[in-house]
Amino acid sequence: MAEFFETLLNSRWLDFIDIIIVAILIYQVLLIIRGTRAFQILLGLFLIFIIYQLSLLLGFYTLHWILNGFLSSSILIVIVLFQNEFRRALAKFGKTSFTINPAEELNSLDKIIKACTTMSLKRIGALIVFTRENKIPSIVEGGVEINAKVSDALLLSIFNPAAPIHDGAVIIDEGKIVAAGCFLPLAIDPMIEKMYGTRHRAAMGISEDTDAVVVVVSEETGKISLSIGGKITKEQSAESLSRVLNNIFSPNRNKSGFFASLQKIFRNR
Repeated sequence: MAEFFETLLNSRWLDFIDIIIVAILIYQVLLIIRGTRAFQILLGLFLIFIIYQLSLLLGFYTLHWILNGFLSSSILIVIVLFQNEFRRALAKFGKTSFTINPAEELNSLDKIIKACTTMSLKRIGALIVFTRENKIPSIVEGGVEINAKVSDALLLSIFNPAAPIHDGAVIIDEGKIVAAGCFLPLAIDPMIEKMYGTRHRAAMGISEDTDAVVVVVSEETGKISLSIGGKITKEQSAESLSRVLNNIFSPNRNKSGFFASLQKIFRNR
């Protein structure tokens, strides 16, 4: 303990700035990968490192030798596994942020809910993805670029069974329809109920890989479902869907990041 205080007293003010910068970077990385498989992979690598240290402590030399060879290539492994996350992070740092008008955001949600309710009554299948921190550029690029304001008429046109892109997903990002006709990764969990079709499996797949929120309208039953974190909630009413989406995407909840957290702390003091 005495050594700790001695080190603390002998530290330069630049050392504290260095620690703060590293903490901010780690925090931002965790924000980018939260709710994704990348976070699970990172947790797995951390557990391997713990086992590596324990194997040395307990004298499991063969296990220690194997893990040492694995961890010696950890930088290359991390780059390969997290290449999409690195690309998103670099794009995010280079992007000028802006704030969406709260009234416009809420109006967009109302139009989406209205469209989903109409498609539910008419039994028109739909798949709508709301991106959050984790962007999905590869999926957006695979669809048809729209970049238009949200309107219930446009959504109904896209998901019209006669439309050539009605089978794909619509991607909503920052209050805009950025793309349509996008194909999503399917959930491959064998424990998924057989009643779920391709749209529901796609919704679970993308919400498991990212922190996206996905709304599904069943073509067979007309029922609305909501998928978050790889889980799906069936039979959403217009009221419950509105409540969940407004809670997630309300202006106060859209603020994320290190400095936003600091603002909340000081505001509550």
